[in-house]
Amino acid sequence: MEKNIVRQLHGDFEKSVQKEQETGLEFWFARDLQKLMGYAKWENFVKVIEKAKVSCKNAGFEPLDHFPDIRKMIKLGKGAIRKIEDMALTRYACYLIAQNGDPSKDPIAFAQTYFAVQTRKQEIIEQRIAEIERLSARRKLTLSEKELSGMIYERIGDPKGFGRIRSKGDKALFGKTTEQMKQRLSVPKGRPLADFLPTITIKAKDFANEITNFNIKRDDLMNETGITCEHVRNNQDVRELLAQRDIKPEELPPAEDVKKLQRKLSSEEKKLPGKVQGFDQLPDMDTENE
Repeated sequence: MEKNIVRQLHGDFEKSVQKEQETGLEFWFARDLQKLMGYAKWENFVKVIEKAKVSCKNAGFEPLDHFPDIRKMIKLGKGAIRKIEDMALTRYACYLIAQNGDPSKDPIAFAQTYFAVQTRKQEIIEQRIAEIERLSARRKLTLSEKELSGMIYERIGDPKGFGRIRSKGDKALFGKTTEQMKQRLSVPKGRPLADFLPTITIKAKDFANEITNFNIKRDDLMNETGITCEHVRNNQDVRELLAQRDIKPEELPPAEDVKKLQRKLSSEEKKLPGKVQGFDQLPDMDTENE
């Protein structure tokens, strides 16, 4: 395919993209895509769409989520208006339509590559957002653990008290001690368990910590027994909440090492044109008593 044709098609496809006002999600009108992909008749294009819907269903997705029917008003001659059938196609729907078209035609061959790349871009964006969310959750857990550790030391005066209480809290959350969970997830010696937990479990631990921190101050808990009971109860409550959603935290697979993830995102950040905040070094937790 000649470069001038590629440039022309790229410009045409870029101009046709629509954005949903509330969510900002991109979509394409089927009538626009019909013209872009070189189909003269709507009826012929609908046949390709129907094949794409079958592909969508076979892939385990609900076609109505990607091929919703809509009606549009179009202007005719002398100011007349007519209502026509159309569809609001997601990026994935467009990709499937292109895959079910005839690649010997330049517009369809271009569309196959265009929407494959666009779909991959979306996957990369979603992955990056999830990675940033995990780092943010880990950072927040570090802060709630530091606060809990400080209060425990102030009240019982034992530097190892936090480790004992945290492990009992973990036992209540996971059904296993911190050390048992570290063995199950193959956590390297001297590294915190939380660095290898998925986002939902990191947030679960943080939520239990926040409740414990709040109640220690509110109820003025001053001994290890009272603080331990409080922390165990909060972790048990969080575990019960997860169980109601059929989530067993001890059975979730390990996630990527937070330190490696942070280095990867920081490296990517340096390649961007301009400073982007948000990947500062995670504050280190004392791992001696983990």
